[in-house]
Amino acid sequence: MPTTIDASFIDSLPANVAVQFLERVAKSPQREAFRYPVGEDWKSITWKQAGDDVSRIAAGLLSLGVQAEQRVGIASGTRYEWILADLGIMCAGAATTTVYPSTNEDDTAYILSDSECQVVFAEDDAQIAKLTSRKAELPALRKVITFDGTADGDWVIGLADLEKLGDAYLAEHPGVIEDTAKSIRPDQLATLIYTSGTTGRPKGVRLRHSSWVYEGEAIRAQDILSEDDVEFRWLPMAHSFGKVLMSTQMACGFAAAIDGRVDKIIDNLAIVKPTFMGAAPRIFEKAHGRIMTMQAAEGGAKEKIFNQAFKVGLQVEQLKRDGKSVPLLLSVQHTLFDRLVFSKIRDRFGGRVRFFISGAAALNRDIAEWFNAAGIVILEGYGLTESSAGSFVNLPRDYRFGTVGPVFPASDVKLGEGDEVMIKGPGVMDGYHNLPEETAKTLTEDGWLKTGDKGALDADGYLRITGRIKELFKTSGGKYIAPPAIEAKFKAICPYASQFMVFGNERNYVVALITLDPDALPGWAAENGVSGDYAAIVKSDACRQMVAGYVDELNKNLNRWETIKKWELLDHDLTVESGELTPSMKVKRNVVEDNYKKLIDDFYS
Repeated sequence: MPTTIDASFIDSLPANVAVQFLERVAKSPQREAFRYPVGEDWKSITWKQAGDDVSRIAAGLLSLGVQAEQRVGIASGTRYEWILADLGIMCAGAATTTVYPSTNEDDTAYILSDSECQVVFAEDDAQIAKLTSRKAELPALRKVITFDGTADGDWVIGLADLEKLGDAYLAEHPGVIEDTAKSIRPDQLATLIYTSGTTGRPKGVRLRHSSWVYEGEAIRAQDILSEDDVEFRWLPMAHSFGKVLMSTQMACGFAAAIDGRVDKIIDNLAIVKPTFMGAAPRIFEKAHGRIMTMQAAEGGAKEKIFNQAFKVGLQVEQLKRDGKSVPLLLSVQHTLFDRLVFSKIRDRFGGRVRFFISGAAALNRDIAEWFNAAGIVILEGYGLTESSAGSFVNLPRDYRFGTVGPVFPASDVKLGEGDEVMIKGPGVMDGYHNLPEETAKTLTEDGWLKTGDKGALDADGYLRITGRIKELFKTSGGKYIAPPAIEAKFKAICPYASQFMVFGNERNYVVALITLDPDALPGWAAENGVSGDYAAIVKSDACRQMVAGYVDELNKNLNRWETIKKWELLDHDLTVESGELTPSMKVKRNVVEDNYKKLIDDFYS
């Protein structure tokens, strides 16, 4: 039976994020709060030091005349200054509007205009240039504050300049930050996060202070994390997943190492040695693929030992889940393989990971079980920007593969029409900014959030996501297809896969467009005598034969009507810059389908 979690914490939540942060500073002043890279070293910051930095920024914003609930934007990658800016905005009573650094100029201007941002924190000259070129479209924008960019001393000032303004304001108004924090209502707007959206303009999701406070305190109540943990945080802070981790950090008091450079994740894990990390499934897919291809390249006895280790590991873990004892001989083998194989894999992630948390998209069960066999637990969770990111999560002491866990304490779940997952609770948004009709489509009159995802609940309330309602399609033969399930299976089988996109709505069979991982492909090409750039490699007969083998393997495990009858390799991987991925790395399926309409139609000629 699942652990019952006491929901009484809901009666004693901090009033708002500002109070939550200030209470953490007072409770843990000398404990480490953050660390971040400076050159080749890492600088450590205590909660007291972070509190002082945030107070100066908040006071600086107040000196600029920022009022309660007015929007202040952040256009930056994940870094320590992002955290300071966000907390400073909320401690000043204003509301953060997040912008991915990869967001194009048009959407950046739209987001900042629609939200009526008064001030924007811009990471560098590239972000400043987006604002400068669209200045005429941003009449509300009075000041730009840059972390690393070029200040002009007028419209654009540096972060140090803002802090100086803050110091002067604090000298004139002692106690202003504490007083402002106390004045913020729980239902006051804290954040506007614009959904990256796979179609149409981004929609601004309005999230209250009480929503973020609830998210962090709900995780603390589940006893998942403590102040002794160490998080490595690379996730985009413009995404709700990153934001909920920050709320959780304030609730639990652990330290977080901050570095948003994706290409540095593996190097940083070895240095930071975290006890947990949040990530999207693509990170685990790439890590799994990389380890598998490296081992295959070793060949010989090492590859045989590796494969046997996982055969034993998966068998042992299955016996444990079934409540059965592990035979002595199998246990001895497992201990040996743990030393020879699994410990080395764990060391690649720093050697101290208690668990990873996977969110933002569906995690393939086979990959989760593979990591689990190596002693690395991945706890899958689920939520939407519209529910402040976290609504469900598996627990370290009771996790079930293929599910996203039980609903958060003090929240509710039910299945609506067509088994649509519906959520109600303190994390649910107020609505979409300036879009009352869209809000009415998504929120029922009695407060239920319609997620658009199809699901199933087991007897203990563990949720399994079975598909995205809008992505489900029906073949001309009347069979329903759930593309994400098939796509995830291929990525688990093929270590070189990047994207696998399934199509076939109202057609008589299913087809796929495939891209390969640009980081993994050169290694494969060198081992197989193929030369050239990405486009040349994927055109080669050897590459097509390799992919064909994996498609055949996939088809063996699909229902007849789901099997991939035809497929094609694209001459490039999908990117945010090409407009085929959202900034949170989700495929814009409609864009891809439009871009390759002729190719898809030709499959059926």
